[in-house]
Amino acid sequence: MLTRRRILHLGATAGASVLAMRSGGALAEAPSTVKTPIDFEVPRGACDCHVHVFDPARFAYDAHRVYTPPEATVADLLDLQHAIRFDRVVIVQPSVYGVDMAATLDGMKKLGAQRARGVAVIDANTSKAALDTMHAAGVRGVRLNLETVGESDPEAVKRALATTAEQLRGRDWHIQFNTNLAMVAAIRDELAGLPMPVVLDHFARAKASLGPSQAGFDALLALVKAGRAYVKISAPYRISDRKPDFADAAAIAQAIVAANPDRVIWGSNWPHPGRGKSRTDTAPPYPSDDGMALNQLPKWVPDAATRRKILVENPARLYGFEGA
Repeated sequence: MLTRRRILHLGATAGASVLAMRSGGALAEAPSTVKTPIDFEVPRGACDCHVHVFDPARFAYDAHRVYTPPEATVADLLDLQHAIRFDRVVIVQPSVYGVDMAATLDGMKKLGAQRARGVAVIDANTSKAALDTMHAAGVRGVRLNLETVGESDPEAVKRALATTAEQLRGRDWHIQFNTNLAMVAAIRDELAGLPMPVVLDHFARAKASLGPSQAGFDALLALVKAGRAYVKISAPYRISDRKPDFADAAAIAQAIVAANPDRVIWGSNWPHPGRGKSRTDTAPPYPSDDGMALNQLPKWVPDAATRRKILVENPARLYGFEGA
């Protein structure tokens, strides 16, 4: 039930849209993924750089999707933002919507320009006018979701990268990759030569158990050190099996931060998409504790000024937020 305190907590601008959604009674309050209280001071302007919105009641999933996630609405996302004390967020277009950006743009609009930015998925048919519209809405990058679709051919990736870079020519956008270290090493020169920033999801899928000496990690660190790539130290459960705090991810995170703290950002990967038995079975989310996940950051990065770079300054620069 919405109490007066809850209404005030939602905030004036974004909260008005969320309240309208809640008051209709059509959507139930989602269970919180923040099971552990945040145990450090989160700086003002902190940004969660990797979340998704799933709203199949209003925006149908793509028929060719490879998984079917449950609902995770803008209202639920705002609950997460308040629970972890973050002021900003980046909604990344999920593969289940293909190149139809309606759900992501709707989420950004509801949260407002002060809080939200977006990362798009496009194809060769995406027009300049569509890119202009997305930019005006707050989109600041394009994602190549190689891992989800199982793309492992470096030559195919190089061609896709060249096409995407040409589409983005003259725009202050970046290209984001969901891929692994082997691919990063294979296309390292192409990534280094791009005229726009590169962003790599989820530690570039480094395997935490293998540590910083694993194959391909040196290529990743070289790109970061040279300022050619940002890395999202996000979703440690994607690289580690050591529940509940994924302690072996610490060495990976610390090596990335040591390479260049100006090229590191943080993300939750909320609502933690899982995989079902088939592409049409509803896939339960990965059972993440976003509070515990965020509480690992001070262990990885003890220095508060460096954490502020990761949570506030670097995202502000990359996504174009004001007032970092």
